[in-house]
Parts: sequence; C-alpha cells; structure tokens
Amino acid sequence: MTTSTATTIRREPIRTQPAKRLPKAERLPKAQRPRKATLRVAPPAPVTVARAPFVALVLVVVVAGVLGILVLNTKINENAFTLSHLQDQQSALDQQEQQLDQHLAVLEAPNSLAAAAARFGLIPSGTPAYLPLPNGQTVGVPQPAAAGQRGR
Repeated sequence: MTTSTATTIRREPIRTQPAKRLPKAERLPKAQRPRKATLRVAPPAPVTVARAPFVALVLVVVVAGVLGILVLNTKINENAFTLSHLQDQQSALDQQEQQLDQHLAVLEAPNSLAAAAARFGLIPSGTPAYLPLPNGQTVGVPQPAAAGQRGR
C-alpha cells in the first residue's frame, strides 16, 4: 500500500514595478490630460410602479369594509327589533297561559266536576269496590247507584 501526501506550495506574491513616468517632454499639458475617474455612490435606480392600481385596490378595500360594517350594523338593528317583538309576544303568551291555568283549576275543582256531571245526567255512586292487581281479589262490595240518590 502506498500513501500519498499532499504538500502545499507557498507562492510568493508577485511584485510589480511602479509605472515609469514619461519624460517631461512627452507629457501632455494638464488641461489635455485625461481626468482620473472619481468613485462616488450611484443614485438608486428609479422605480416606476404604477400607483393607480394600488390606490384603486386600497379604495376598494376601504369601501368594502365600510359597506360590510354598514350591512352588519343594519342586521344587528333588525334583529334587535325582531327580538323586542318576540319578547312582547312571549309576555302575552305567558299571560294567556296563566289565565288558562286558572280557568283549568276552576274547572277541576270538585264542585265544578259534580255540577258538570249532573248536567250530563250522571249520578254519584255508592261505596266503590277495588281490585288489587297482583292477586285480583275484590275489596269492598260494589253497589249500583240509585236514580234518586244525591251526592254526599
């Protein structure tokens, strides 16, 4: 097996010699000599972006937002009126329910039931008999009601 080693060769910097000056006779007068270029920062490139589409987009977004808020506010007010109307209707229905409950309580009273039964031709029965369900035995003696008998 062979091994290879890499060696780094250091190079010495290249030395240049300064430019030689021309003799005075061959030199140009100062006014005719080319000027040395001076370095300066270049101005940024002009950006030409059309502003009209951007302004139109912003206006559309603002108008859409205002219209959306207007529609939302209108719906909220409309629902508030509907809620008020439904609350009034609920109050009236609650009052009607109370009146119907009172009327039902009067009709369910024992005196009202006896009077209604008499109007339909019913007469009160005597002692009732009971049939307990588990064994089916009769408790009490059933008796038919008599036509001339009045309630107790």
